[in-house]
Formats: sequence, C-alpha cells, structure tokens
Amino acid sequence: MKQLTLSLIVLVAAMLASITLGVRDISLSDVYQAILGHTNTVEQAVAAARLPRTILGVLAGAGLSAAGLAFQSITRNPLADPGILGVLHGASLAVVLGITFGWNAPFLLAIIGAGIAGVFVFIIGSMGRSGATPLKLALAGAATTAALVSLIRLISLPQSRVLDSFRHWQVGDIGDTQWPTLRIAIPIIGLALIVLWSQAGSMNALALGDEAATALGFHVSRVRLIVGISGIVLCGMVTALCGPISFIGLVVPHACRMLSSTNHRILVPFSILLGASFLLISDTLGRLIIDNTEIAVGILMPLIGAPVFVWIVHTFKARELA
Repeated sequence: MKQLTLSLIVLVAAMLASITLGVRDISLSDVYQAILGHTNTVEQAVAAARLPRTILGVLAGAGLSAAGLAFQSITRNPLADPGILGVLHGASLAVVLGITFGWNAPFLLAIIGAGIAGVFVFIIGSMGRSGATPLKLALAGAATTAALVSLIRLISLPQSRVLDSFRHWQVGDIGDTQWPTLRIAIPIIGLALIVLWSQAGSMNALALGDEAATALGFHVSRVRLIVGISGIVLCGMVTALCGPISFIGLVVPHACRMLSSTNHRILVPFSILLGASFLLISDTLGRLIIDNTEIAVGILMPLIGAPVFVWIVHTFKARELA
C-alpha cells in the first residue's frame, strides 16, 4: 500500500511537470486558467495545448506497462513485452494498411493487428517438444518484428502520401493529440485496465503453474484469454494514439516487482501508476535536454530500455530462459 501511495504522488508530480515544463515554462495559475477554458495569454494557450498531451502520456504509459505485465503473466515469460513479442509492430502494420487503403478506423485496425501478431508469435514460439519457452517466444517475436518492419517499409516507402502520414507517427510521440480522440480512448483504455486488475487473483494463480491454478479452481484458458485480450486492446489503442513505443512494457513490470512484491493485486495498479509516471517524465526530459527542441518519447525509451533488457537477460538463469 505504501508503494501505491508514493507512486500516486510521483504521478501527480510528473503530470504537473509535464504541463508546466518545456520549451516555454508556464505557471500553475496559467494551468488553472487553461482548465477553466481561459486562453487569454500565450502561457494559458500553451497550458491548454499541453493538457491533452499529459493525459495521453498517462494513458500510454499505464496501458503499455499493464500490457507488458499481462503478457509476462500469461506466458510466464520475463522477456515478454509488446515490442519484443511483435505486438506493437503488428498494430503499426494494420494502421499503415488503413492509411494506404483509406480505412478510417485506426483503433480497431490497431487492435486487430496487435491480436494477429500476438497469436502468430505464440504459435511459432510453441512449436517443438518444449513448448512456448521464454527464449523461443523472444526469438519468435524478434523474427516477427523484423518481418513486420520490412512489410511496413515496403508498403509506405513507394507511396509519398502514406510515408508522409506515417513518418512522424512511427517514432512514437504523444505531442500531437486532440480532445475528441481522447474522449474515445479514455473509456476503452480505462475499461481494459479495470478488467486486467479484476484478474489479479487469477494472474497470481497462473504464476504457480497451470496444474496448480486448475487445482485451485481457476479456468486457465479463460484467464489467459481475458488477460491476453486486455493486453492486446491496451497495446493496440496506445499504438494507434501515439505510434509504437517500445520497452516500457518490459522495464516497468520488473521495476515494480523489485520495488514491491510479486502479488498481482499490487503489481497491476503499481505498474499502471509507475508506467504513467515513467513515460511522462521521459517525455518531459525530451523537451528539456536540448534547448528549443523536442525529442520524441519513442526515441528516448529504447535508450533507457535496452540496457535494462540486457540486465534482465543476465539476471535470469539460462535454464529459466531456454
């Protein structure tokens, strides 16, 4: 409970920093006036523009970290992450196809693309006598990701219209969003997070193994389906909103386990809060590192996440990954 309280305080501080700091710093009074709908000064207009960016940062960080925790739970794979398992790029390919053919349904397309990619990786990783081991799933995800990236480039590069629409989106950025889009995304992402949290007890049982979970009265296949669909919806929605942002779904759940416990009743809300804070802080740093320049959060995340990924591979024993 102590960790949740502290993480909530950190999130509030990260939200305030996200709104007030940047190329042009603004005061809390300007933020308050912007919330009331007043944009009489430049500072108040800047605050009004940053409010949806901050809300999107909360949604994206919470959604991706919760999705990573969901995939790690149902696969019992410490390396599971929407980016590593190819889910992010499955959603990206679906969005690119939507741009190419004029299908104006990015949220639905991204969810479908994420689901197809996730199922494909699990099928490939499950081949062989040993089943879906962590290492096989990671390798299947890496191969699938490489293939999806090639398909995305194959579709987008020859068509200037598609490339122009895709170029900025593909880096992973939360700076370009509007309230009408958020009004659609907030209830869907919120519902998926609630459903995932409701399965916390079942996720604890899964961690004991399928036989133990079944003996305790849990329907293992149903739990995996509900948790997996929740993770796919979260990943697809966030990818459609701000492009592919990798590694946060890998880093945050492991950080939460180290800082708290392995109890998913604590891990799920802790991952949601810490993931939102982590992404907001990274996005704010991207606005402050270089004067008068913004670095997209999708560029910063791999720089932070890659060393953590290497550390995780070294931390877990070879027999746990093979």
